[in-house]
Amino acid sequence: MHPDKILIVDDEQDFITALAKRLRSHGWDAKTATGGKEALEKVADEDFIAIVLDLKMPGLDGIETLKRLKKVNPDLQIILLTGHGSIKDGVAAMKHGALDFLEKPADFDELLTKINAAKAKRMLLVDKNVEEKITDILKKKFW
Repeated sequence: MHPDKILIVDDEQDFITALAKRLRSHGWDAKTATGGKEALEKVADEDFIAIVLDLKMPGLDGIETLKRLKKVNPDLQIILLTGHGSIKDGVAAMKHGALDFLEKPADFDELLTKINAAKAKRMLLVDKNVEEKITDILKKKFW
């Protein structure tokens, strides 16, 4: 069995390296990206159970990255990390399709809980999509 992939997107290299290491120690296949553009490139090549995305980044900020990621794949489960009292921004991000948000510094156990919730939601969406495809095939075959 392959571990589930998580993408961590933040412009703070030390932070994503440390978080990826902790997630790997809990059995996750954690990948990293240092910005929105790199995240979009990785999502085009790989399937992720969840994406942990920083809200404040240079270049493509978290909101713009979120919007673009959702255009690529509306089923992506994205957890935003907000800092500097940006709860209002976190709520706005949820309106654009984020699953949830956490304030920095995030409690690791709380983040794991949110990642597991993202995995459960993603699995339900995958099951629903498979069921719809099977139904379409059966209709085309007149069964």
